[in-house]
Amino acid sequence: MTREELKEKANDLPLLPGVYLMMDKTGKVIYVGKAKKLKNRVSQYFQDTASHTSKTRAMVSQVDRFDTIFVSSEFEALILENSLIKRHMPRYNILLKDDKGYPFVRLSKEEYPRFSLANRPAEDSARYFGPFGGRRETRMALDAVCTALKLPTCRRQFPRDIDADRPCLNYHMGRCDGFCQSRMSAEEYRRRMEQAVRVLEGKGKQLLRDMTAEMEAEAEELHFERAAVLRDRISALSALSKRQTVIAGICADTDVWGIYRGAGKACYAVLHVEEGQLTGRETELFATHNEEDEGEMLSAITAQYYLPRAILPREILLPADSGDCEDLSEALSRRAGRRVWVHVPQRGEKAELLAMARRNAAEEAERATTVQERADHTLELLAKMTGLPQPPRRLESFDISNTGASDIVASMVVYSGVKPLKSAYRRFRIKDLSGHPDDYASMQEVLRRRLQRAADGDEKFLPLPDAFLIDGGVTHTQAVRRVAEEFGCDVPIFGMVKDDRHRTRALVTPDGREIGIAGQQAVFSLIAQIQEETHRFAITYHHESHGKSALRSPLDDIPGVGPRRRELLRKRFGSLKAIRSASLPELEAVLPRDAARAVFGHFHKNGEAEPL
Repeated sequence: MTREELKEKANDLPLLPGVYLMMDKTGKVIYVGKAKKLKNRVSQYFQDTASHTSKTRAMVSQVDRFDTIFVSSEFEALILENSLIKRHMPRYNILLKDDKGYPFVRLSKEEYPRFSLANRPAEDSARYFGPFGGRRETRMALDAVCTALKLPTCRRQFPRDIDADRPCLNYHMGRCDGFCQSRMSAEEYRRRMEQAVRVLEGKGKQLLRDMTAEMEAEAEELHFERAAVLRDRISALSALSKRQTVIAGICADTDVWGIYRGAGKACYAVLHVEEGQLTGRETELFATHNEEDEGEMLSAITAQYYLPRAILPREILLPADSGDCEDLSEALSRRAGRRVWVHVPQRGEKAELLAMARRNAAEEAERATTVQERADHTLELLAKMTGLPQPPRRLESFDISNTGASDIVASMVVYSGVKPLKSAYRRFRIKDLSGHPDDYASMQEVLRRRLQRAADGDEKFLPLPDAFLIDGGVTHTQAVRRVAEEFGCDVPIFGMVKDDRHRTRALVTPDGREIGIAGQQAVFSLIAQIQEETHRFAITYHHESHGKSALRSPLDDIPGVGPRRRELLRKRFGSLKAIRSASLPELEAVLPRDAARAVFGHFHKNGEAEPL
């Protein structure tokens, strides 16, 4: 379909909640979204694309057609959107790992059911719990539950192996009640397994209360041995609930979310907190675009994270409003059969927990981000902020240094990506100015000489950069642009503007448009580094040049008097004043006649001595 046809179809949609699926020419679903009012949301894609993010523009450019599914509420739209994302895995949606990365606990359906780990739920009669955290932590938690309830963890199969052999070592160690013996009934085995299930479902506290009541009832009936067995089992389960090895999702009261978008990678971290104790952490890296804010990312992630899970916390703390908090709360409450509260705390201890979760996400993202990825991310941001067609690979920066009207010099510093290319640095001594300093004219001379050398084919000044950076404001950039236009050079020019404390604060174009860079730390640091390096190189050259000027003497300009003869004069007369006062015969006693006459004539023009 053409853009106009897509726009017309979108405008014909009703103002109802639903889900839309964007498809390319092959019919593949490339994006799934939900909307409170389908007409308003879908039609936005085919309006003026100038306000769209780069991700949205890329997606819309590939859309050939779209389908919609109407639902009765925003809640149903949330559920359906998540289901369709899992089914189609659209390339322009934020996608989390599928469930194969997180194990499920499987409980088989048989006379003697057993726990095992599974990569994903299967279409069988077994019960599944999860997904949980890592396989090792999940296995440890299962072993702990079985040990507390004295359930078998050996490889014997029941009822086939009942009374087939002596009890294993676990029985003699008190870790199992010996269900491989006929004295232990299948009913008792299933009762213990149901107790284990209640622990996995996060109902451990209720189980302890029920077992405590049962123990007290047995004691009242004077069944002290049974009461003692229950007492020991309650003690084991109580100790288990206090351990910090509880896996993600099991007995979790609160989930705390942190999200971080770094250089090229984004990461979320979920901290699982139970009764004030941190019981687990999950993190995952995922791809995102710079235009997406925290709320948009959370909206895409949280539904995918929680809706497939069987075990849910009572409270979920988010760092930003995803726009779906109420709908997600309703969906999760229905699934859990109890209230699940999703909200954004603003202050207090819960806000501090959010900051901790964000630090976890930031640490994970930065650790997984390579130096090259950070560099690429910085250059992409710089290109986006300045309007460059692509990330700059070569940047050239210029600065002027002088002392009044003397020793005016300039520096040209080159950056390859985000690193200085010192072999390409160049220095200039200003030649066309005399009598007064002029930064604008000096900068014009430097760029004119630089562009002329490139026009002459000098490889030391090739290739041209992706952008010129000038130490100065809008007037400097305007002066430089006039020179660039003389050569037909269309390289973008930006001035590096400093604040009243001499710190880099912005870039400015010749047209006067300021580009604030303080909000992007990576770009801010790069520009500040370039400006400082350019200034350092200019100052170093100026000091060298000025130092040489300060060491010059009137003897340096006399023909026929080189370093050796100057040294002879200093040794014989001791000072420049004595040399100036010497007679011609005295000079001829030290130097050849022609050289002596040159020295005498230099200091006695028109028969008078030069002033000191």
